[in-house]
Amino acid sequence: MDLLPILLAVHISLAVALFVPSILLPLAMRRRPGANGSGVIVRALMFAQSHGTLLIGAGLAASGAALLAALGSGLLAQPWLLVALIIYALNLALAFFIQRPNLRRLLGMRFGDDASWRARARRQRYVSYAMAALVGTIGALMTTKPDLW
Repeated sequence: MDLLPILLAVHISLAVALFVPSILLPLAMRRRPGANGSGVIVRALMFAQSHGTLLIGAGLAASGAALLAALGSGLLAQPWLLVALIIYALNLALAFFIQRPNLRRLLGMRFGDDASWRARARRQRYVSYAMAALVGTIGALMTTKPDLW
């Protein structure tokens, strides 16, 4: 039985799962009167972001290494893959150094800072849109495999 399609599906699923909390959290955090951002979805995404990233990252690295072993190291010479890996690294940095700390601050803000909260939440949603666009770009590169140079 050929395990390559299963391995590829696991690898792609883990790669996307690593970003899902950072992308969805700002979109799930809608301020309603009397709400404090502790809804079930927000709490689940925060838990996944806080506790699941190490496990998902380890699985992603293991599945990536297994893919390289199965397909051969010549795959790393593909320009589209190198660009996709660079975009992925940039997206990880964006999630870890910008999105994650700002989301924690946003969750800790008081209700009296409503205008400030809304402005900060709007900025975080824009970061989420950018991260989603980067993930989409990686998907497009992996689907089309263009000859970049």
